[in-house]
Amino acid sequence: MTAMVPTATYRLQFRNGMTFARASALVPYLKQLGISHLYASPVFTAVPGSTHGYDIIDPNEIDPTLGGRKGFDGMVDVLKKHDIGLILDIVPNHMAASMENEWWRDVVKFGRESKYARFFDVDWSRPITLPFLSDTFEKVLESGDLTVKLHPETAQPSIEYLGTFYPLNPSSYAGDDICISPDKNRLRQLHEQQPYRLTSWRDASSILSYRRFFEVTGLIGMRVEDEAVFETTHRLILELVENGAVDGLRVDHVDGLSDPSGYLGRLGEKTGPDCYIIIEKILATGEQIPQTWPVSGTTGYEFIETISNVFVPSDKADLMYSSCDEVADHVSDATNELELARLQMIDVNFEGETGTLCDLAQNISIRQSRGFSSETIKDAIRAVLLHFPVYRTYGTDQGFASQDLEILDLVLARARSMPNAPTSDALTFIEQILLTKLGTPPDPDASEFRRRLQQLTGPLMAKAVEDTLFYRRNAILALNEVGGEPLARTFSLHRFHADMQKRLVRQPDGLSGTSTHDTKRGEDARARLYSLLEAPETWKSAVQRWQVTNQEHVRFLPDGPAPEPAVEWMLYQALAGVWPADLQPEDKVGLQGLNERFSGYVEKALREAKLRTNWGQVNKPYEDAVLSYAKNLLSVDNQSFLRDFVATVTPFVRAGLVNSLTQVAIKLTAPGIPDIYQGCESLDFSLVDPDNRRQPDFEALQHALLSGQRIDVSDDQNWKSGLVKQFVTRTLLAIRQHAPGLFKAGQYIPLQITGENRDDYVAFARADNTNVIIIIAPRLVLEKVGRGPFANSSCKKGTCTVRLPEELSNRHYRNIWSGNPVEVDERLDIVCIDGMPLIALWAGSELPQQA
Repeated sequence: MTAMVPTATYRLQFRNGMTFARASALVPYLKQLGISHLYASPVFTAVPGSTHGYDIIDPNEIDPTLGGRKGFDGMVDVLKKHDIGLILDIVPNHMAASMENEWWRDVVKFGRESKYARFFDVDWSRPITLPFLSDTFEKVLESGDLTVKLHPETAQPSIEYLGTFYPLNPSSYAGDDICISPDKNRLRQLHEQQPYRLTSWRDASSILSYRRFFEVTGLIGMRVEDEAVFETTHRLILELVENGAVDGLRVDHVDGLSDPSGYLGRLGEKTGPDCYIIIEKILATGEQIPQTWPVSGTTGYEFIETISNVFVPSDKADLMYSSCDEVADHVSDATNELELARLQMIDVNFEGETGTLCDLAQNISIRQSRGFSSETIKDAIRAVLLHFPVYRTYGTDQGFASQDLEILDLVLARARSMPNAPTSDALTFIEQILLTKLGTPPDPDASEFRRRLQQLTGPLMAKAVEDTLFYRRNAILALNEVGGEPLARTFSLHRFHADMQKRLVRQPDGLSGTSTHDTKRGEDARARLYSLLEAPETWKSAVQRWQVTNQEHVRFLPDGPAPEPAVEWMLYQALAGVWPADLQPEDKVGLQGLNERFSGYVEKALREAKLRTNWGQVNKPYEDAVLSYAKNLLSVDNQSFLRDFVATVTPFVRAGLVNSLTQVAIKLTAPGIPDIYQGCESLDFSLVDPDNRRQPDFEALQHALLSGQRIDVSDDQNWKSGLVKQFVTRTLLAIRQHAPGLFKAGQYIPLQITGENRDDYVAFARADNTNVIIIIAPRLVLEKVGRGPFANSSCKKGTCTVRLPEELSNRHYRNIWSGNPVEVDERLDIVCIDGMPLIALWAGSELPQQA
């Protein structure tokens, strides 16, 4: 790629109070912070009231609620004035299946005859299903909630249901004054004459006639593989790139597209080589994006998984798992739990999508006289879906790349070796469909099967892992993160360094994220929760103690205690992660505010786990009991618990603040482009969305940065307030802007540490022909800073040394935080300089003044 690569991005979530005018006012702050590109969430017109913007109804209009085109252009002018670029989040995979979407409304009205019929990924062999009724059509009809009315804006006859107007095809009422209170039989007849069928929302997973985004029936898949659809849906996007308003694009959910490679090729051709393009793509461990894709990299979920190697003690993770098992009185089996979660997705949540694959394969089998029963085919397809180790492959009618063939070979081998495996002939038949080995020309049903299977494996994986297993397997919440894997594995600094060296080669221009709008918790909450792994026994004892303290609030229901011990473990750990650093047990207002946020998380966690309640079948007695228990934890009257909890978590809070500094220093200096999620230049202890989409206190952030006061790192309050983190972020971002070549292409050099405390640090250098930066960051700090000063008092000269290779030794270094010179030969003794436990040294060109 020859794109104009950012030095650092700043993600802003528009909506919820963030408009173009407000963003424009923040630009001077972003400039001072050291940001090169504003990275904006979707700004195109979305469903009224949208909180995120991914439910677009018009991709060729800037949302008026944000300020419209005039406000957008004004923001662009301000950005350009401050020499800051703009990256837009675009959503090619789906639009809102809403009657406010004119294109979709036209399709609903005219069916296959609509001029927009080719835009949407619809199964035209049957009527369009609209699963937005509270019950079956007949029951809703009998209740009187369905009527015929004129649409208040178009004045066209429509079936009205609770304020939503579904258009009637003109041919169904020609010459009939249907708006004069049609009886139920006439309304039923009218409904049957439409290209659509109104159905219960509960039936969506089994009967849906269009491809949706994951399980969201309100988001319908687009057919951007069709050139006309691409051109129409990208008209404004390409205009903004061409006129220079937009410098880069973030492609949402690229794996949902029919042909990601073809789409990205067309997008790159249209935008030109100067447009910076990144993709939302979750990579499995060891997986890389195809080298042929014309993109700069991913949005960086894999970076979160890699950096966990720095913070997880290699000998403690298993102890945390066993401690959780002991408290829960249950021996967990990650592999089995993952399989059960995937099977639930295949058989229940994505029943309709799986059924479509079975129907296509059965049609092929019948035409070819293969003689497979429907159950035999279903078993084979389920086995294939069950064993995918990555989100998807990228085959077309022209075949599969070698890396995808290796994945399919692995999938089929696993399917054949599983207990009660499908017949070998059936698996071979599915393989032949996928690999276009059914003769020529390619069978249309085989092409459709391949496309739909590859578009399904990603959602299956995501929903089984991120939105099911991560809420069931709660032993180590810090590892339950987008891009992570729930299976037990080893952690090591060696793997971290190896991954960074690969990243320099494969994704030097990809984003390095530690918080996003989709992460399960804020980066600082995760940094704190890592520290629990340094003391699993301490944590286990605390949970057992708190269970006793709060046992009177456990309710015993017919299906078991609420909360059950495994959920109690989750609640206490999640609370430890979100607890504000300075919240005291007597602060009633603070506790009430935290409870409001925590309750939303608890409800979502219970439903996503899909064990005793779920989104489709809410177990209200169970949820009420668990929510009551959680509320009591944060009651100001529960002082015995609160005082014990605060005293117990205080060492972890302190260790987490140091971990946070190490995390941000790595992100800002290791290979990749650092992405700062809104507010994360300071502390972010948020929970999963919608909590992590709240607007930060930008006024306080601006005041802290622009005050010009020097940060006293020996003052605990500066750590707890986030000032130290903001200072480190600003300083290192200034250096990135000063020496972009160093961070884009400079060597990544792991540094060897010797001495009795050698495992307590991670050290590396970035070096090119001119400049060197050395980072020596603390890790596993609980015992050192848990109760003492943040400056690492046990780090004394001679106890720990970094050995420098020849190209880094005997140079004139300066302490980045103070600018003071530091004597360095072939060895560098690790000593906290000026009270800062994070060591950052610079050699080379003159540093910018603010660094």
